Amino acid sequence: MDPDAVSKAFVEHYYSTFDTNRTGLAGLYHETSMLTFEGQKFQGAQNITNKIAGLPFQQCQHQITTVDCQPSGPAGGMLVFVSGNLQLAGEHHALKFSQMFHLMPTPQGSFYVLNDIFRLNYA
Repeated sequence: MDPDAVSKAFVEHYYSTFDTNRTGLAGLYHETSMLTFEGQKFQGAQNITNKIAGLPFQQCQHQITTVDCQPSGPAGGMLVFVSGNLQLAGEHHALKFSQMFHLMPTPQGSFYVLNDIFRLNYA
């Protein structure tokens, strides 16, 4: 397993799904998963999905600038750190963001998001 290839595939899938069907992200989270979104904490797949789906905009597009990853622990997890721009429909300026994912392997051979931290980066 190549961590860089896995993280790249995960990032492409995550942001493509976020930009087109946010509720489709529900399957990436488990009941033990936790999201910290701009300092607010949400635990469990349903609460996380509700937060993501309830964001106050209908359309957006992520433009990824960097993806860094590291293997994490003996269980085969991975830390994935993403930075980029978030373009909201009708806005002229993109918002800069950073997001960190802690991915954990599933018995089926895929990964789920155990931890997710999102922050807008203000200049």
